[in-house]
Amino acid sequence: MAEILVLYYSRGGSVANLARQIARGIAEVPGCSARLRSVPPVAAVTSVAAPPVPDSGAPYVSEEDLLQCDGLVLGSPTRFGNMAAPMKYWLDGLGAQWASGVLVGKPAAVFTSSASMHGGQESTLLSMQLPLLHHGCLIVGIPFTETALSHTRSGGTPYGASHVAGAGDDPQPSDEEIILARCLGRRVADIASRLAR
Repeated sequence: MAEILVLYYSRGGSVANLARQIARGIAEVPGCSARLRSVPPVAAVTSVAAPPVPDSGAPYVSEEDLLQCDGLVLGSPTRFGNMAAPMKYWLDGLGAQWASGVLVGKPAAVFTSSASMHGGQESTLLSMQLPLLHHGCLIVGIPFTETALSHTRSGGTPYGASHVAGAGDDPQPSDEEIILARCLGRRVADIASRLAR
């Protein structure tokens, strides 16, 4: 059984909803399952650190989650064309895992959400891929053979799944965004399954 870690940071719910769609795509591949996890918020200098267990949503990620996964899908909201600080903070703390090669040869993909069409989704997705390349991951995107990618009027890029929340900050993905998120999940799961064989 290939297990794919779907790891995300979400504040308004958009990224969490996209993560669930990616997990559904993973579950469509025979012999594959998704493990949903989140990263904790970054505490400011004057704030109390986040509790060890979130009040709701996916549990916080552990080192075991990373060790046990056969593939990884990272999600973060777009913040000025880059990933949110909690995801970057988590990635920056993976020096030991990088040195030991925990993720080498594993398929990985990325996803994001922004408030506007031109809010920096593609640069966010590309910036999230860079640490994965350093870890030796095999980057998986969405090819244009997925017809929804050519017709989407909202989110979705060849670099990864995405959601446009709009001015009303709607956390629910559109039909096209759902199709593309599930496609990305299936692609990562399929590659992980093939590599496991």
